[in-house]
Amino acid sequence: MNSVPFEQGERGALVDRVAAMLPKWKLAPAHAPLFVVHRLDRETSGLLVFGRTWVAKRHLAGLFRKHDIERVYLALVKGRMYEARKIETVLLDDRGDGLRGSARGRTAPHIGQRAVTHVRPLLQLAGEGGVTLVECKLETGRQHQIRIHLSELGHPVLGDRVYARYRDDMPPAPRVMLHARTLGFVHPTRDNGEVVHYEAPIPEDMMAVARRLGFVGETLPA
Repeated sequence: MNSVPFEQGERGALVDRVAAMLPKWKLAPAHAPLFVVHRLDRETSGLLVFGRTWVAKRHLAGLFRKHDIERVYLALVKGRMYEARKIETVLLDDRGDGLRGSARGRTAPHIGQRAVTHVRPLLQLAGEGGVTLVECKLETGRQHQIRIHLSELGHPVLGDRVYARYRDDMPPAPRVMLHARTLGFVHPTRDNGEVVHYEAPIPEDMMAVARRLGFVGETLPA
């Protein structure tokens, strides 16, 4: 499901469905606006953020712009990763082959956007060459940042048909095995600056891939 309409006139995107449910949940009157603050790629699961008022949207968008948001993702990646690391690059809209990617060279900061991802391995799984469950904490939030950084690290996300399109050794997955698990931010309507935290459970399709690779348990470790 698309987070927002991809084409003019498209119906059934998540923002439309949530807006239609707000009156039924008694959270807003019929036809009340709903503002998109934070969305996900079509094949990424997990938490998104909508604002029910323009003031809330402006507050939350400012937090995302300043990177004052706690964002934690889980991913199943190709290969065995044993050490935590910080990945810092400058991302370009076109790395030379039509895809987004990291710039090289001293002039990079002047032509792209700084991107920082903190990666920590959580669990080793089976599969040819191994698969690792990793936690990714975003210091910045650029388009496709996690997928690009992990692919350039040599550990592409399972199911990624863009940044791992030339890999023929990837265990099969029904979609990109990337899940936005945690969001934390200062709530826009709390006068005391309260930080709220939300967590999304691991979806069943991601659990199914992990179990196929040898995981035994109720849910993946966090």
